[in-house]
Amino acid sequence: MSVVVVQLERGSSDVSGESGETSRIPVQKARRVAWPRRYASRLFYSDVAVLAITLVVGWLVAIPSITTAVSWPGGPRFSYTAALIIIGVLWLIALDATDSRERHIVGSGYIEYRRLVNASIAVFAFTVAMGYFLGMNLSRVLVAVIFPLGVMLLLLSRWLWRQWLRARQKNKQYLHRAVVIGEPSKVRHVTGQIRRTPGSGYEIVGVITNGVASEGVPDIDVLADIAHAEGALDAANIDALIIAGSDDIDPEMMRRLGYAVSDRDIQLIMAPALTDIAGPRLHATPVAGLPLVHVDFPRMEGAARFLKRTFDLVGSTILLVLFSPVFLVTAIAIRIDGPGGILYRQERIGRGGRTFGMRKFRSMVADADDQLASLLDLQGDGTTPLFKINDDPRITRVGRFLRKHSLDELPQLVNVFRGEMSLVGPRPQRATEVALYDDVAYRRLLVKPGMSGLWQVSGRSSLSWEETIRLDLYYVENWSLMQDIIILFRTVRAVITPGATAH
Repeated sequence: MSVVVVQLERGSSDVSGESGETSRIPVQKARRVAWPRRYASRLFYSDVAVLAITLVVGWLVAIPSITTAVSWPGGPRFSYTAALIIIGVLWLIALDATDSRERHIVGSGYIEYRRLVNASIAVFAFTVAMGYFLGMNLSRVLVAVIFPLGVMLLLLSRWLWRQWLRARQKNKQYLHRAVVIGEPSKVRHVTGQIRRTPGSGYEIVGVITNGVASEGVPDIDVLADIAHAEGALDAANIDALIIAGSDDIDPEMMRRLGYAVSDRDIQLIMAPALTDIAGPRLHATPVAGLPLVHVDFPRMEGAARFLKRTFDLVGSTILLVLFSPVFLVTAIAIRIDGPGGILYRQERIGRGGRTFGMRKFRSMVADADDQLASLLDLQGDGTTPLFKINDDPRITRVGRFLRKHSLDELPQLVNVFRGEMSLVGPRPQRATEVALYDDVAYRRLLVKPGMSGLWQVSGRSSLSWEETIRLDLYYVENWSLMQDIIILFRTVRAVITPGATAH
């Protein structure tokens, strides 16, 4: 679900008419919580500390290659200490200029990470360009060390801050109290989406709609009808008003709601009827006084496709080398555990409906496929495109461990290397499962299937087919390299601490 935050300018506290009399506009009540500013301040001091560590480490590593002070023809000479301070200050300015600590994006989504990387790349490019055009004798070792190290440490520090924030939000701290206004069906949709999305940062404390509670959202208070929305804002003591849309909210009422939230210093958030649209795909353009929202439709072609394939090829090569000892130990364990082959090959459906042989470490008994149909009939779950057997008796003792930690999936790195799969994407399914797809589900096949994906790091086997397809389609329609990297990091965490949903 996408939301658009509307920033309103505060009005003056009084307006003088022609008669000279002064009419009073309601005095603003400071509603906005202070925690976003405190959190942004902590991020600033954390960035300063991280960059200081980065520059010191870079300087220590580059000492052997540093023979003279920094200088260039016709220019002054200054120490490397001064050069590092200049780079650090420019880095902090770039992080601020790209709004990497902006309160609407910190702590949620990948936009914060992308802005951080963009700021670092800009400083790196500026440093290299200045060194080249001025002919500086700046140490190449120093530059080659501090920027990659700085990006990694900055990303790590922001991730750690997110974990800290998530822990507080689970305890109902560091949240925006919000009310959703609109017709019952739209209120129910927006409220449901926010409630089932961990880390959204919003606590829905009530709704404003024309109807009784059963027509809106269960287990939540209806504070008022739409005609009396302004009075409910004070009673609810909220930080944000989310407008979900209704025929009863005409342009004049929207204007009055805008004035009301501005007077109370409340965030005004528009929730258009666009589901699972990532922020970078939305572009607002003012036309004739109307804030028209343009939606881009990504295409996995050209440069994007080349970038993803390069990332997969390099990543699979590195991982195959790193995990080669794990391959050996796993193969020995499977052989000792019982009869049957070490590897298991199964026909799956890939990009564009093409069939390929997916490889896995064998985690079941040798005749597992022959037992599948009878087990599905027994469980009564063979009519959905997500065949899962609960407490599957076919899984071997070693296989249960391999599946819990996803080690049985490692041979799919070969599929990735061959170009049949990707490191991240919707999971490949059997032809019998794909035969049950509707027109919407077929959009999963627009990209290569992946070893990991959004639903694997969002609940794994506990998710329904409907929730699984929603997450897969979100990935297909909002792909970005940064999102792939984030999913891979979340995959590592899910593999190390799989929890009860992995089987």
